[in-house]
Amino acid sequence: MKMSKYFKYLVLLILTTLYFQNCAFAQQEVKQIGKNDTIILPAVIVDGDTIPYIYLPTINIYAARMFKSKRDQIKYTKLRRDVTKVWPYAKLAGEMFNKLDRELKMTTDKRVQKALVDKTEKDIKDRFEQELKNLTITQGRILIKLIDRQTGNTSYEVVQDLKGRFSAFFWQSLARLFGSNLKAQYDPYGEDAEIEKIVKSIE
Repeated sequence: MKMSKYFKYLVLLILTTLYFQNCAFAQQEVKQIGKNDTIILPAVIVDGDTIPYIYLPTINIYAARMFKSKRDQIKYTKLRRDVTKVWPYAKLAGEMFNKLDRELKMTTDKRVQKALVDKTEKDIKDRFEQELKNLTITQGRILIKLIDRQTGNTSYEVVQDLKGRFSAFFWQSLARLFGSNLKAQYDPYGEDAEIEKIVKSIE
């Protein structure tokens, strides 16, 4: 009983000490901030009360991956490697396409639009042509899918919008020779579900 009583006193002493330390720290913080300073926060009004809030991004949590066989594990590892390699290109392609799309909508002058398209195409070639040449056919197919994910347009539609139908037809025919399809659409809930999980884990 004595030990229990002393233990309670000890806990009470610790809590009291911590409380006064926090009060002193809070007072010091107030002095440092100053009574006329203002901290602006986003807020919502609920039933007449103004409540500050902070936006927290969605976080996806996945269980440890279990494989039925060594073959399935190797297949997944290869897919993850390929997605990881092409994802930065797809992400940047989406940013560049959306930027170009905004710029094209700001003018109706065909010459200016063509100059914008040609400049973007040159920038892409200068920065990535050699690296993209080193992609495997599988990585190229994944990149085509991810471009659709990032732009909301298939690679065929992107080429057609920017370079015309003939160019789109030409590149589609060439892609077909290598077993790819520029018209391939991204399906995050179907055949591309694994790619989507990998992309989210990378992000």
